Amino acid sequence: MKKLIRLFIFLLAFPVFSQQGGMWIPSLLEGMNESEMQNLGMKMSAEDIYSVNNSSLKDAVPHFNGGCTSEVISPKGLLLTNHHCGYGQIQSHSSVENDYLANGFWAKNFKEELPNPGMTVTFIVEISDVTDQVLAGTQEASNEEERQQIIEKNKQDVVNNSPKETWQTNRVSTFYDGNQFMLFRVETYKDIRLVGAPPSSIGKFGSDTDNWMWPRHTGDFALFRIYANKDNKPAEYSKDNIPYTPKHFLPVSLDGVEENDFTMVFGYPGTTDEYLPAVAVEQLIETINPARIGIRKVALKEQDAFMRKDQEIKIKYASKYARIANYYKKWIGESQGLTKTDAVGIKRNLEDQFTQTLAQKGLDDEYGHILNDFEEAYADFKDYDLAYNLFSEAFLRNVELLRTGFQLYQLEQVYNFRGEQSFNDRKNNFLKDTQSAYKDYSQKVDEKVFEKVIAFYAEEMPKEFLPDVYENLNLDKLTQQIYSQSALTEYDKLATLLEGDAEEVLKRLQADPGYDFVKNNAVAFYSEVLPAYRNMRLEIDALQAEYMKAIVETSPKEARIFPNANGTLRVTYGQVKGYSPKDAVYYEPVTHLEGVMEKYVEDDYEFDVPEKLIDLYEAKDYGQYAENGKLPVNFIGTNHTTGGNSGSPVIDAYGNLIGLNFDRVWEGTMSDIYYDPSISRNIMVDARYILFIIDKYANAKHLIDEMQLVHPKKNHTPKRKKAKKKRKLKRRS
Repeated sequence: MKKLIRLFIFLLAFPVFSQQGGMWIPSLLEGMNESEMQNLGMKMSAEDIYSVNNSSLKDAVPHFNGGCTSEVISPKGLLLTNHHCGYGQIQSHSSVENDYLANGFWAKNFKEELPNPGMTVTFIVEISDVTDQVLAGTQEASNEEERQQIIEKNKQDVVNNSPKETWQTNRVSTFYDGNQFMLFRVETYKDIRLVGAPPSSIGKFGSDTDNWMWPRHTGDFALFRIYANKDNKPAEYSKDNIPYTPKHFLPVSLDGVEENDFTMVFGYPGTTDEYLPAVAVEQLIETINPARIGIRKVALKEQDAFMRKDQEIKIKYASKYARIANYYKKWIGESQGLTKTDAVGIKRNLEDQFTQTLAQKGLDDEYGHILNDFEEAYADFKDYDLAYNLFSEAFLRNVELLRTGFQLYQLEQVYNFRGEQSFNDRKNNFLKDTQSAYKDYSQKVDEKVFEKVIAFYAEEMPKEFLPDVYENLNLDKLTQQIYSQSALTEYDKLATLLEGDAEEVLKRLQADPGYDFVKNNAVAFYSEVLPAYRNMRLEIDALQAEYMKAIVETSPKEARIFPNANGTLRVTYGQVKGYSPKDAVYYEPVTHLEGVMEKYVEDDYEFDVPEKLIDLYEAKDYGQYAENGKLPVNFIGTNHTTGGNSGSPVIDAYGNLIGLNFDRVWEGTMSDIYYDPSISRNIMVDARYILFIIDKYANAKHLIDEMQLVHPKKNHTPKRKKAKKKRKLKRRS
């Protein structure tokens, strides 16, 4: 399978220094990747990064709560991640009387650390290639649906029959559009406690205005701790659990960064689509992104108006607003970046080259249909893809009543297809999960969001997919009726609505105006949109897999390509570098505390600064964390990152922590589709700013004492380099 990877050709024509791009499987770094990293300045080996038999960097980098990355930074299981990754947990412990979002939180000892039910972190134990096992028997499949069924069965067989300890789990993930499959053996820890978090005026400084932007000045970090049972194994929360002892933890460098320093980001990037055909990218720019952006824009506007006037609503909606705003702004930057770089035109040119290569190699009969089939498939897919995204945004993400109603619709389907016992089980779980959601719900906010979102939905949804309820729609009257009469606006009313047996519950549901509206839309979606969407998606995915297979056969041996992100552990490497986003503008790669003070606006919810931080700045009381009298805050590099890399450690040439990844620059957010090394930059918190906030601002010196602070640049010598070869991953000091 390693041969397969080497044969892939990267579809985008990059200059030489673009070899810093890519999201690489850590178990396959030996060879080309290891050489590239060392040419960029890395002093480690591939085995230092990933090893099954010895302690390695992978053992310090767990998946954080299924959506972010984190890193262990002490021998007592101290865990570092982004403030925005732990935001929901910080919010859940907050109240108007004790607002940890506004004031921060710092546990003085283990007993003060706060448990977070349901939170997990997952470590990778081993990665192995299982492609042959998963694809066994697929050649006999009569169609793509049958082929996928064989693959799914084989994947489950691999999961069930591969060795693991009783506390471990096996997972199979798909790479290269179904041309490679990897088995991940993992360990998941379930007792994770909040240790420390700066106030939002530090952890979210700049908030939505600065999101995806550079220069940046955000202390986006939070501290948690992993707890284990007495045998250091995963366990549910218990007061008897003890701090986890890691296989490896990251020392923290005090030497900082400078232009062209090597940087490695280790983490769990979520989703990328680097190899989409031109027609798909064009459809994304012109149709899909405008729809998603439009719905989120109207939802955010209404939420923001209430949050600015009401502190209680601000606390309730802080996490929800941030979640919605994050990709709203990202999609805007993505579309602008793809347009600016003419990604569609570049892909068209590469597709012309691909066609010429097929002719030269006599492969027209086998693969010459692919690009034409893409054009036809995406033309048919366009309206269904638009409808799918509009429904998802309106009924699953942006209006809380609609999301609750959709879950109830699914509950009704459970009864119809699985009977009363399954209905009751799902109902009880639904009530349990929903109760916490209503804690942060405001009927008056949701009512305004509903009105604006449905107006947009009715206007943009292809008319053939709209149910009859939209004919002669009086939206004001509908909104007033639903939010004054529906039981979905309050938890107690909802619980009462669901009392009794299935037939009683379903009878009451049909009479509820909120549920009735959701059901009308859901029935239309499931009958008119989803079946065709799934069939077309399956057809397009099969074409994409065939496209990649064709590229394998027509690629030179020296070709360089990486698999799309899929939520699995990856390595991306690069250098600290500034960039020029437009003519006559150049951005330096490092920002400082002076920039925080330049942006400071008293009492502004985005740019206010805590008084103590101002005092420390004015006194220049930076301790050992300053450089030339200035305190670094953020820096940027050429690492290829995406969602899921939030909280990823930024690791120096020697294996030490130098920063914490948390964002990308706006001009480069199109890197999920098209990585351009000239403007694609990831944004990181400087480790020294994190240490400064913990030490000087929070006076949490006991946490500093847990860590191993090192000076790799000052202490590195040729003799030390030679010793490293004999014993991998000795902690450098």
